[in-house]
Amino acid sequence: MASLPREPREDAKKQSFWMPGNYVRTVHRTEQSYQACNDIVACFMERAKVEKQYAQQLSQWSSKWKSIVDSRPLYGSLMRAWQCFFSSTERLSALHNSISQSLIAEEGDRVKTWQRETFPKIIFCGFRESYDNNTSFSRAQKPWSKKLMKLEKARVAYHKSCQKEQTALEKEKQANENAEMSPGKKQKITDAREKATEEKQKVRRHCHYENMLEDATSYTPRYMEEMEAIFEQSQEEERKRISFLKQAFLSIHRHLDITNNESVKAVYSELHNTLMSISEQDDLKWWKNNHGPGMPTDWPKIDEWVPPVKKLNRKKRDQKGKESRPVMIGGVKVRALYDYTGEEGDELSFKAGEVFLKVEEEDDQGWCRGVLSGGKEGFYPANYVEIVE
Repeated sequence: MASLPREPREDAKKQSFWMPGNYVRTVHRTEQSYQACNDIVACFMERAKVEKQYAQQLSQWSSKWKSIVDSRPLYGSLMRAWQCFFSSTERLSALHNSISQSLIAEEGDRVKTWQRETFPKIIFCGFRESYDNNTSFSRAQKPWSKKLMKLEKARVAYHKSCQKEQTALEKEKQANENAEMSPGKKQKITDAREKATEEKQKVRRHCHYENMLEDATSYTPRYMEEMEAIFEQSQEEERKRISFLKQAFLSIHRHLDITNNESVKAVYSELHNTLMSISEQDDLKWWKNNHGPGMPTDWPKIDEWVPPVKKLNRKKRDQKGKESRPVMIGGVKVRALYDYTGEEGDELSFKAGEVFLKVEEEDDQGWCRGVLSGGKEGFYPANYVEIVE
């Protein structure tokens, strides 16, 4: 989970995992992984906020323009198509709002819970995994580090003797080239060179440089085996973390990937169908019938006179109802001369030409009682009918 190096290292050998103390990068990886979880949660909580803000903006846009469109002079299928954009937007707003809630309630809580369980801590020691790895690496590396320090001291001593020999060889060469130098002095320089060579050989062989190297080399396989075993344990823990976060990322992707969301497909499918249903002929026909030549019109014609209806005094009618009025046995057929719509519940309504029965004679207010063909009984104006011969 730690980021890969972006630049070449200055000294690959010194930076090697096997060199003393360089295992700390693996130890610190646990802390870096823990911080990565914090960053992931913060990152997608911010994305959840973006989704919520987008949902609010969609809803505000839809509400604003819906009220504007409703007041515009569009009509018919074109108006329905325009309005469909707003209903579709409201559904998309609800979808993005649900995405926001899912990122917070599901993914954010899920990663936080996993983080608490995966990174236990020890009081005053930090993360348990870091502490255990550091202890194990240090214990495994300690013997080899000691051998390496001894080897380094032997190497320094050997190289120092080599440098002395090289200096002696250069002096001897210069002395041999100098004709004026006495043979005795030349011999002293040669003796010094031979002594430096013997000292170098002594340091190499008798001061244990080769032995130290052999000792460190023979211990290296065991050192590598122990270090790799600890490293693999750390790798396994990191593998589990990578595996979990991979699944977390895939789950977040499922929330954010609306291209495969059936609700979104349905929204745009319905919108497309509504747009395709825009019909020039239907809209033009609607306009013609509601605002054009197709509108119903009362053309000038002879307006037949309709006798006025005397308003029925209901109190007087009720009083008369208590008195006996002549009832026609079987009734008399009458035909309506004009349309009449009853204004009260006990009045009949009929059309001109309709035939029904008069069952009671006209009262002093000009009203009769009749029965329609459907069986309804009630009052009607006497002067609106004629007796059928």
